[in-house]
Amino acid sequence: MPRLPSGLLPHRAPRRLLDPPVRALARLGVTPNGVTTIGFLGNVLAGALAASGALRWAGAVLLCFSALDLLDGALARATGRVSAFGAVYDATLDRLSEAAVLCGLSWHFRHDEVVSLVIIAALLGSIGVSYVRARAETLGVQLREGLFTRAERVVLLALALLAGLAVPALWVLAVLTNLTALQRLWLAWRALGNRRSNTGGDTGEVAP
Repeated sequence: MPRLPSGLLPHRAPRRLLDPPVRALARLGVTPNGVTTIGFLGNVLAGALAASGALRWAGAVLLCFSALDLLDGALARATGRVSAFGAVYDATLDRLSEAAVLCGLSWHFRHDEVVSLVIIAALLGSIGVSYVRARAETLGVQLREGLFTRAERVVLLALALLAGLAVPALWVLAVLTNLTALQRLWLAWRALGNRRSNTGGDTGEVAP
């Protein structure tokens, strides 16, 4: 099966850009999980700013702290600290980071029922994109492809907040995240075909 692009944006920065900050973090003794945690706390701050109505500040903070997502993996590889738990921790805090910002926006727009529903749709689509990939990988299918993955979502939302275009961006997120979840579901279906699973999916058991 031919591989599709993994997203509209590159998911790794060039080494010449990453190496200086990675070396500095390594000298300071900062751990990859520490970088992940700082990035998450920055996203929580962005969500709080969004909830308070400081949308442009929220966009700036979101963009800055989400950039740390490029560093934790590079730091882990550079310091020999790559671990299975680190990957799980990073993925979990990525989901919580996105939820924090969207929940902050939901609070800001709480009096607008339509926008609130759009934010819920965007959050569900984001969860769907990640869940389909995680579930497929438990069955041996690598799913990195996707039209609108985390990198695209973060850049779109951050720039839209900076530009004062939060509502149009939320509509785009609501549509494209759910389309991406469906795209990954289709890719998983193509990869798995009629292969039977021992995970309980065909026996009426509740899947994790």
